[in-house]
Amino acid sequence: MTLDRSSGLLLHISSLPSYGGIGDLGPAAYAFADFLASAKQRLWQVLPLSPTGYGNSPYAAVSAFAGNPLLLSLELLADRGWIDTERLEGLAGRTGNVDFEAVAAKKLPLIDEAARDFLRNHSAEEWSQFQGFCQANGTWLNAWAEYTVLRRKFNYACWNDWPEELKHRNPAALDRLRAEHGEDLAVAQAIQYAFGEQWIALREYCAARDIRFIGDVAIFVNYDSADVWTHPNLFELNEDLSPVRVAGVPPDYFSATGQRWGNPLYRWDVMERNRFAFWVDRVRRARFLYDIIRLDHFRGFEAYWAIPAEEETAVNGEWIKAPGVALFEQLGQKLGELPFIAEDLGMITPEVHALRDRFGFPGMRVIQFGFSARGAHLHLPHRFVPNTVAYTGTHDNDTTRGWWNTATDAERTALAAYVETSGKDVVWPLIRAAATSVADVCLYPVQDILELGTEARMNVPSRPAGNWSWRCPENVLTPALAEKLAELTITTDRDGVALAEEP
Repeated sequence: MTLDRSSGLLLHISSLPSYGGIGDLGPAAYAFADFLASAKQRLWQVLPLSPTGYGNSPYAAVSAFAGNPLLLSLELLADRGWIDTERLEGLAGRTGNVDFEAVAAKKLPLIDEAARDFLRNHSAEEWSQFQGFCQANGTWLNAWAEYTVLRRKFNYACWNDWPEELKHRNPAALDRLRAEHGEDLAVAQAIQYAFGEQWIALREYCAARDIRFIGDVAIFVNYDSADVWTHPNLFELNEDLSPVRVAGVPPDYFSATGQRWGNPLYRWDVMERNRFAFWVDRVRRARFLYDIIRLDHFRGFEAYWAIPAEEETAVNGEWIKAPGVALFEQLGQKLGELPFIAEDLGMITPEVHALRDRFGFPGMRVIQFGFSARGAHLHLPHRFVPNTVAYTGTHDNDTTRGWWNTATDAERTALAAYVETSGKDVVWPLIRAAATSVADVCLYPVQDILELGTEARMNVPSRPAGNWSWRCPENVLTPALAEKLAELTITTDRDGVALAEEP
């Protein structure tokens, strides 16, 4: 994939200052797109759009295919006639961090109500479009609807705690489900149809302004998900459908016990025999959602850390080779050019670099990492190469201001040697360093262009609660800020205007 010289902002949909207590696909999303356009930014990176599970993490989703209903705009549903505007009174406002439980308690019943009203009152054209959507997405939509209805029926218990006949997907039991809960299943499908319609509209609005979406695909899927329940043969599971081994990363500088993520591992041998059909469907869905796809934990496509499920930490695991070459070759044959960015951070081996380079995927660099020691200098702009996506920080890091506030003396000395700074203005010098580099793409978290501190951090890895809730305050993305970012973007030739030929 060839990347244009460009830049953009990282802001998840849930972080928008939308009405209802959580960011959504409504007016605030369109206002942010307008800000991007006025700031000459051509990329909008979001986190996975999937329905979240444990800890509200978009990386612990209950489906690798479905859209998160909480990101639906009730305002736009009202505009479409799915629900009366009066029903939306009294929801949480546009300010403050997300209270996921409170938002879900108020918003999900209204979305359910809107979907039921659509099913009972629709035009012939709307019904035809809905049926077309269901048919086009049948490989995942029907199972997602069944999973959703059963999950609610059994008080959101993990599917492995459901009655035996349902956790093992007994055909007769599923037939009874379809006969007894036909409307509930259709509601779940209608909600996904609404999500698709709202997302398509936002993508078209952005495309008209030369803005493309970058989205994440997590390498592993959540155990408690429609995906594992539907395709148990594709995962390392025991006869009782419990995991045999789970994913994570080994001990390193940051953690003496490593990270035990708990995702079930793939049976790559089975996947390879069926020509990676599950992954073909996943990437096809991701290409519907995004223009460019960031493959999270790219390292795991070359080799992954396998931890016995009974282990409480990631210490006693082993590296197992993965069929990355065969997978990407099959994806290319089925889907054409692969618009992938490789998240190649952490302990990366020459084999991982070789896999990335074989398919021409751009890698990542994070400037915050570059000041810790000489061995980290590949994250500094003077070591960048063109086929690179550079970040000042990511959703897993502290904000640049927050990082600086807790930086070591060695990091502060190194930064002062690298950029002109008084110590008070450290964020924009690093943004400029990224923008002026040879990296094809630069991405800045919105928290950084706003120079916010640790209070605005999105995620602290391994922290069990309190993540993913930050929302951008209202009225801070001003015309003056857009002009400041636009001037930098124009001067560093990232605005999409063809470069003038040298005399």
